[in-house]
Amino acid sequence: MNLSRFLVCMTAAATLAACDTKQENAATNEPVKLTPVAPPAGGDWTQMVTQTAEGGMLMGNPDAKVKLVEYASFTCPHCREFDEAAAEPLINTYVKSGQVSYEFRSYLRNAFDLAATLVAKCNGPNTFFPFTRSFYKDQPTIMAKLEAIPPEQQQGLQSLPTAQIPPAAARLAGLQQWAAARGLPEAKSAQCLSNEAEINRLVQLTTDVPTQYPNFTGTPNFVINGKLDEKIAGWKELEGKLREALR
Repeated sequence: MNLSRFLVCMTAAATLAACDTKQENAATNEPVKLTPVAPPAGGDWTQMVTQTAEGGMLMGNPDAKVKLVEYASFTCPHCREFDEAAAEPLINTYVKSGQVSYEFRSYLRNAFDLAATLVAKCNGPNTFFPFTRSFYKDQPTIMAKLEAIPPEQQQGLQSLPTAQIPPAAARLAGLQQWAAARGLPEAKSAQCLSNEAEINRLVQLTTDVPTQYPNFTGTPNFVINGKLDEKIAGWKELEGKLREALR
């Protein structure tokens, strides 16, 4: 896998572009009535997080009636907006009930997405979603730092060997120090950032998305029970789709 070729658009503009810009539609405010599925002993479904064969992280009941997959980019501002609006109601109302599972799959738009994904997964499934929430919260600060990087430094990533690209991107973003302040030692994140097998796997999974879903339009995008719905704009509209699927 030629990672440098895959990440050819390594400019600050490319880092901020290519997010889906669909407008959010209103949804019903009727209360949700869900029949809870008995959770595993000693916990609830939101504490059940596993890595999937597709490279995502799945929270909740793996046998849920409704299986939601989100394709998202850590550097996408629209993904951050969705996370801010959706994380709490999606997890606390739908995932916790055991009726909906939620899988997050990283869609890599650039080397910084790749570095953030490797670091997010570094401590295993149980810390992935807390890391994701924290990253999106701090995304404006991180992106401001990325925008200040000279274009020639970003473009220089393309000439590096595959295994050196994520560590270099992480250094430019200050990602290892940021993660260390949240409990991930720099020595451990360095190992994860240099995991060439995982790097190639994540890149391949991203390149496979347009083949698997020809109507894929950008991030965030959502798959419900195996079907991509490219018209979903945000949380209110997605919640309506989840309610339909739960009937």
